[in-house]
Amino acid sequence: MSDTPTPHAALLNSIIGAGTRFKGEFDLEGLLRIDGDFTGTIRTKGQIIVGLNGRARCNIYAESVVVGGMVKGNIFSTDKVIILSTGLMIGNISTPRLIVEEGVVLSGNCKILGNGLEQNRKEREPSGTVYRTVYRTASRTINRTEEVRSYRPEPDTVSVKN
Repeated sequence: MSDTPTPHAALLNSIIGAGTRFKGEFDLEGLLRIDGDFTGTIRTKGQIIVGLNGRARCNIYAESVVVGGMVKGNIFSTDKVIILSTGLMIGNISTPRLIVEEGVVLSGNCKILGNGLEQNRKEREPSGTVYRTVYRTASRTINRTEEVRSYRPEPDTVSVKN
């Protein structure tokens, strides 16, 4: 057996399986999947996946996060957060990109951070154009209005030009 990592070795580093309870701080490189119960803090430069039956009562610091189960705590992402239709999110989210499927329960504040892509958008269109981005959840509609110089709609948002 070789110690040389294969391309598939980076796909899944750690699993908190169904029926497993873990409490504490979890620092890792790569991907963590939670199908059991986790309480504490998670830090990774990779991805966190909270499975359908996963329950995370923690603060999450990661590149990207996918929520299919329950998260009670705050998520700080450097790339994107995806909340699947089976997801329950109670806490605050801070990320450059937020994708929320229909049927999600979301209670908390969402802060969409600016990035290089946002700056490129501002350089392509005349100033004074106002767009409203609408995110729909099971319980309410979230409106975000912004004045921008340029805008190209992304497939994961609904945009209405006022």
